[in-house]
Amino acid sequence: MTIRHHVSDDLLLSYAAGSLAEGWSIAVATHLALCPACRRRLALAESIGGELLETETLADHGSVDDAWASVRRRLQQPMKPSAPARETPPARQPGGLPEPLRSYVGGDIETLAWRSLGRGAYHIPIRTADRETKVRLLRIPAGKPVPEHSHGGRELTLVLSGSFVDGDEIFARGDLEDADASLTHQPVATPETDCICLAVTDAPLRFRSWAVRAIQPFLGI
Repeated sequence: MTIRHHVSDDLLLSYAAGSLAEGWSIAVATHLALCPACRRRLALAESIGGELLETETLADHGSVDDAWASVRRRLQQPMKPSAPARETPPARQPGGLPEPLRSYVGGDIETLAWRSLGRGAYHIPIRTADRETKVRLLRIPAGKPVPEHSHGGRELTLVLSGSFVDGDEIFARGDLEDADASLTHQPVATPETDCICLAVTDAPLRFRSWAVRAIQPFLGI
């Protein structure tokens, strides 16, 4: 499995600082469970951040935000070659769902109580204590598109099984798409199998189809 689309610096640093809302944290933590490269980035961010907070005063940096900006700059610098570290991968999870996501939904993909969205698509809303985001699993039929939409805010889409195409990019297991209000798109599941994703949003999607907009309040998307 080669992951090509990774968590952004701003999300990773906020996750390291413990300041992310629960919904975003679920997406980042699940991506980290699948992505050795981002686990190494997280370890580096935590190490550099701890070093900065221990050795440099706020007077030097002006604020904690400035300190984390310094961490981001160091993360973006090329890493010096070193002997590869031995890394223990996360335990494989039945049904392809890594922790912490598996605990949130309470079972394997095959045993979950999927709810119909129409046209062969299904979803499972995931309850959190977070009032900032909405979190759900999505199951898009093989070869079928998601209705064309833009965004009222941010949307993270993490592929858990199968894959989808968005423009010139393909997103497969472990890949994370990070969309905002500037993007209008219509992802299409690849024809081999259904695409199962974790989706997190902080505002309703903006669908072009009036029919989808009419039922949107009942679907909660």
